Amino acid sequence: MSTLPAVVQVFLFGLVTALATGLGAIPFAFVRSVSPRIVAYTNALASGLMLGASFGLLAEGADYGRLATLIGANLGVLFVLAAGKLLGDHELQFGAVRGEDARKMTLIVLVMTVHSIAEGVAIGTAFAGGTTLAIVITAAITVHNIPEGLAISAVLRPRGASIAACAGWSIVSSLPQPLLAAPAFLFVGTFSALLPYGIGFAAGAMVFMVLVELLPEAFEAGRRSTIALLVSVAMVTMVLFQQTL
Repeated sequence: MSTLPAVVQVFLFGLVTALATGLGAIPFAFVRSVSPRIVAYTNALASGLMLGASFGLLAEGADYGRLATLIGANLGVLFVLAAGKLLGDHELQFGAVRGEDARKMTLIVLVMTVHSIAEGVAIGTAFAGGTTLAIVITAAITVHNIPEGLAISAVLRPRGASIAACAGWSIVSSLPQPLLAAPAFLFVGTFSALLPYGIGFAAGAMVFMVLVELLPEAFEAGRRSTIALLVSVAMVTMVLFQQTL
């Protein structure tokens, strides 16, 4: 590995983090039947994981620049609004799924892909700071990506996506990590300045999607108390998980 050019090493480390996202689909291999109530509870699970990830991102972004993170978060909200409007104006198909479910599936993949942009930049800038720091950051993002893949699969699987499709789309959503890690490594100064905007953008997009898309649907089909419990437990677990890393 040490004989490879540094930029190739950075790309390969980013690729490992992307592939780890696909592991989040594994638990859904054991879910055989999907009722409307299960869809509601998986939406709640995805919501909690995404909220927890967003809170961690905002805390991280504040270290780079609070105003920049705030601006990024508002841009993220506008992105979800615009994407939802644009997708709603077209008859979508996601695999074999059409209509409103296809719109939600497309939106979750888009939002989580945007989220991966900031992580790709983080990997590249970490490598610019030294190998030890880079390995720690890469390992943390790799482990962190597994519950993110779980969140994506929690939205896709109940709506008809196969396990392979859940894993595949989870990995696709993380491809910005290897693709942007290398440029961030080569142009660390430029990318570091943009990082808080990207972090805030991802956090704002995820929070808004949870509040507008996932939770309202969850409350329609599931018990409110159970939905609230699942969101709270998943959110707190994700926050503690990130703090541990």
